[in-house]
Amino acid sequence: MADGKPFFGAKAYKDSKVCNMMTVSELHRRYHASTGISFSSMYPGCIADTPLFREKRPWFRKAFPWFMKYVTGGYVGMEEAGVRLAQVVDDAQCAKSDVYWSWNGGAQQVGRWSEDGKPKGAGGSGGEIFENEQSDAVKDRDVAMKMWDLSVQACGMKGSDLPKAAASP
Repeated sequence: MADGKPFFGAKAYKDSKVCNMMTVSELHRRYHASTGISFSSMYPGCIADTPLFREKRPWFRKAFPWFMKYVTGGYVGMEEAGVRLAQVVDDAQCAKSDVYWSWNGGAQQVGRWSEDGKPKGAGGSGGEIFENEQSDAVKDRDVAMKMWDLSVQACGMKGSDLPKAAASP
C-alpha cells in the first residue's frame, strides 16, 4: 500500500488511481512542452460489473451493479467506458494536456433522451464530457516527484535512462 499499511483492495484501487493521475501530470510537466504530446487522465464512470470487486462477498458483487444502475444511476457499462476512452484519445476537444476528464451524467437522476438523440442525466451513463478538478493528493508536486522517482527505480532504470525534456524537474 502507498501508506505502508496492510493490503486492502478498495484502498489499493484508490492509491493506484492517484498514482496513475500523478504519473500523467508528471508526464505533462516533464514532456508536454518539448513534445506537444497531450497527457490526460479520465474517470469513465462506475463500471460496477468488472472483476474489481472480486474480493467482495458474492451478495455484494450481485447487488452493487444493480444498486448503481437502478438506485444511484451512476452505472456505466464497459462498452460506454470504452467509447469514452476513445473520445479522450481522438476528440479534438480533448487535445488539452494535464486534464482529468469526466462526464456529467447527473448521478441520482432518471435518464432522459434529449431531442437531439443524446442521453442526459442517468448518473454515470450519458452526459457530456468536462474537465474535472484533480484532488489535492494528485496535485501534490513533492509527492508526485517522489512517486515518479520510485517508479523509475522500480522499473530498474535511472534518471539518465529517461528521455530528456525541455522542462527541468
